[in-house]
Amino acid sequence: MGTELLAPLDLAFWHLESDAHPMHLGALAVFSPAPDTACAGTGAVLELLQTRAAAIPRLRMRVRDVLLPVGGAAWFVDKDFDVRRHIERVRLTGQEALGGDAGFMAGATRLAGELMERPLERGRPPWRMYVIGGADGGPFAVLVKLHHALADGMRAVAIGAGIFDEIAPLAGRAAGVPPSVRARAVPPRSWMPGPRQVAGLALGRIEDLGRAFGVGASVVRASRLDLRGAPALTARSSGTRRLATADLDLAAVRRIRRAAGGTVNDVLLAVVAGALRRWMRERGETPPVDDPRALVPVSRRRPGQPAATGNRLSAYLLALPVGEPDPRLRLHRVRTAMDRNKAAGPLRGAGAVAVLADQLPSLAHRFGAPIAGSAARMLFDLLVTSVPLPRSALSLGGCPLRAVYPMAPLARGQALAVALSTYGGRVHVGLVADGKALPDLDRLAHCADEEVAELLALLPVP
Repeated sequence: MGTELLAPLDLAFWHLESDAHPMHLGALAVFSPAPDTACAGTGAVLELLQTRAAAIPRLRMRVRDVLLPVGGAAWFVDKDFDVRRHIERVRLTGQEALGGDAGFMAGATRLAGELMERPLERGRPPWRMYVIGGADGGPFAVLVKLHHALADGMRAVAIGAGIFDEIAPLAGRAAGVPPSVRARAVPPRSWMPGPRQVAGLALGRIEDLGRAFGVGASVVRASRLDLRGAPALTARSSGTRRLATADLDLAAVRRIRRAAGGTVNDVLLAVVAGALRRWMRERGETPPVDDPRALVPVSRRRPGQPAATGNRLSAYLLALPVGEPDPRLRLHRVRTAMDRNKAAGPLRGAGAVAVLADQLPSLAHRFGAPIAGSAARMLFDLLVTSVPLPRSALSLGGCPLRAVYPMAPLARGQALAVALSTYGGRVHVGLVADGKALPDLDRLAHCADEEVAELLALLPVP
């Protein structure tokens, strides 16, 4: 198995990390119990996860510096890899363990927030899993942490393909992971280009540099020196993390889309804007004069492109209309702005900062990441991202997956990140916040559900 040079954007995520701002993605997957299955008890789940994770080559890789390019790094096989160091069991106790589904979810989200605070150990493959269990025979959850250098949303799904039963059926049980899964796990590529690639790379580089120059100019024009905004969203970082979750009715969201036009994502962005407005007013805050800006990531991965080709991301910049009191007009403004973004494309505009990062040399990422991270607040106030999931029903060891709440990292200067995923007829919302800046994060989660209900009531929904 060879080595793989970190792509420029992966290297940027690797160097953006600090103790107060760990750069890992997360997901809290909640499973229903199923007696007489391979996941009967959290101990069995732990062993099953260890067996399957150990068979995924990508999860055996760690990051090491390289001599060339100067400032670069590459993925190498960790010769001391032990999957037991990466997956552990955590049990809820007290009322959280005995309080039924509601108590379990409260405990699991509290614990997940605390575990998301901890940076991943950089000397080992940068990922961890935690099996969270409550009362015997009750629901359980699996918290997954993947460094952003290791995975974007699409690569995280590809890694999950080797974990879930949908891709890894338990035929034979004793073998752990069938050969079909091992064949699908994409091994690292060699990062040394062949002679035929050199000319194409040179031509592509010229085109990319021209595009990066335009993006850089857009970023400068869009940057704000006057950093006024909602107090909670601009609070100084405490290094703590809090998680809250919401479950929105996907059928209701689709009815709103049919009545108002646009896309499901437009509706969800408008829901986030409305939820923020409700939450601010409940706190006694006046919505800021300048609407908060959301960075909305967009995948640049082409259909059929291997998942092991590094982060392939761009983003749109969107002003969330929290100052607009009419939910219908909020949705209209979001639709108009997103239509404008899509017409320009994901490779243009100030939101395409990831495209700019892709063109910088390795040395610039190594020494410039702290400066770039501190400047993020000048460009956007929060992250709002959608994470794709398979449409088919998923399970682990025969236990059905009933919800999965994605979690995004917090950039320097931000106190809130919103991630959404659609599964099982619901939109699962994961809210990650600075624990001291947003102690009432649960209320913001409730506001999202209330906003969907109000849009349904106001629009001529078929």
